[in-house]
Amino acid sequence: MSALRTAFDEYLAVRRALGYKLRLEGRLLRRFVDFAERAGAEYITTELALRWATQPAHAQPSQWANRLGMVRRFARYCLPNDPRTVVPPPDLLPHPYRRVAPHIASDEEILRLLKAARRLPSAIGLRPHTFATLLGLYVATGLRANEALHLDRDDVDLIHGVLTIRDTKFGKTRYVPVHRSTQRALQRYAKIRDRLCRSPGSPRFFLSDRGNGVTYDTLRWTFVKLSHQSGLRGPGDSQGPRLHGFRHRLAIHTLLKWYRHGVDVERHLPELSTYLGHAHITDTQWYLTATPQLLRYALNRVERSERRTRL
Repeated sequence: MSALRTAFDEYLAVRRALGYKLRLEGRLLRRFVDFAERAGAEYITTELALRWATQPAHAQPSQWANRLGMVRRFARYCLPNDPRTVVPPPDLLPHPYRRVAPHIASDEEILRLLKAARRLPSAIGLRPHTFATLLGLYVATGLRANEALHLDRDDVDLIHGVLTIRDTKFGKTRYVPVHRSTQRALQRYAKIRDRLCRSPGSPRFFLSDRGNGVTYDTLRWTFVKLSHQSGLRGPGDSQGPRLHGFRHRLAIHTLLKWYRHGVDVERHLPELSTYLGHAHITDTQWYLTATPQLLRYALNRVERSERRTRL
């Protein structure tokens, strides 16, 4: 095993012990180490990192910059143990990240999506109930995709209406209370699931027709299919609204409701941040400027505050 590969294994172990998942970054850095070994490199150089980062040639500049950033972080870890290591300059592939405003689905769009889900074909009749309830849960709670998929039966308290989200994006566990209507929808689904699938092969709450947990790939493929059928995406669109958009929708609708009811948004923002499972409140504060309507509310609040200060 090369010294670079040993350093890579240690780097992953250290960062994952700190709570970072590094799923994509881990896979890509492994490919970088493979690339370095094929080139006969024993340590990281700017030229080596740049050659790897700009592959494939047809990729977007933002992807190149992201790949180079991964190597830079790895190089900083390697430098104290191998002084020959060169940390590539941060401005070598400049490409400022621009966060794209999410598509906030309307109530009508969501109703069409859920209606399409209820028409999904199924060998035992479970599939339409699974996806209609699962998509409804994303809309109602703003959970991350895998947070809902990884729910076990014991994680869903149907009596008190509380979800236990384990091993989240940042390695923490949190409790997510749900509205009574959502609680009733989960109770209905559980009864149908247990009636149609009496011998499940998985403890997951949401099951496929085969009695196994729903995978992310299956969820994503089904969501794209339903998006086309319901008009959320155009017939020939390869890109469009994502599942993560429901998370944005919940956050933005919550903030709008707070502003309309005169709630002190800045004071209660940490509550929303905790509910969504954000690691930093700045992740939640981004939503304040995510839509023109929210931005107007925020600016009006600032202007009123400034007038009171002058008085």
